[in-house]
Amino acid sequence: MSAAIAETGVIHGRFQPLHLGHLEYLLAGAERCHTLIVGITNPDPWTTTNEATDPERGLPESNPCTFYERYLMVEGALTEAKIARERLRIVPFPHSFPERLAHYAPADARYLVTVYDDWGDAKLDRFHALGLRTEVMWRRTEQDKPISGGRVRRSIAAGEPWEHLVPPAVAKVVKECGIDERIRG
Repeated sequence: MSAAIAETGVIHGRFQPLHLGHLEYLLAGAERCHTLIVGITNPDPWTTTNEATDPERGLPESNPCTFYERYLMVEGALTEAKIARERLRIVPFPHSFPERLAHYAPADARYLVTVYDDWGDAKLDRFHALGLRTEVMWRRTEQDKPISGGRVRRSIAAGEPWEHLVPPAVAKVVKECGIDERIRG
């Protein structure tokens, strides 16, 4: 962890849906800055591309939630975790088009990342190529990953319990927006 707290930190994810592993990441990011910008990647089908290091992330079935639904998840989970709303900014983050990122988040912020696999390293390389200041909050193996969106989606699709894998605010959004029915359908 860096010694100094950044004025602005940028964190990002697909949040398809947001789960407890994401919440750990988001809260760790909030500890490292005064203002946390949460970038939602793959904000729409037109900014979702195939990624060689993680081929499943661009598939339609891997992206069942809209940007707005994920916005509600991020906002709900973080405010439920007692992160003051005035500290948050939630923006689209078309990571597949790195040249566009400066239109969504400030270049002088600290970009906070975690690395589990080749995809994590690829994202870090993209940030470095853009000259962005980065901080790797942790490196873990894929086996150490506490949970994944794929696991949550598979549990929902199979009609198995899944609510314990997400923050309560996220479970509420999933049910109220019919995301669970969409995934099962």
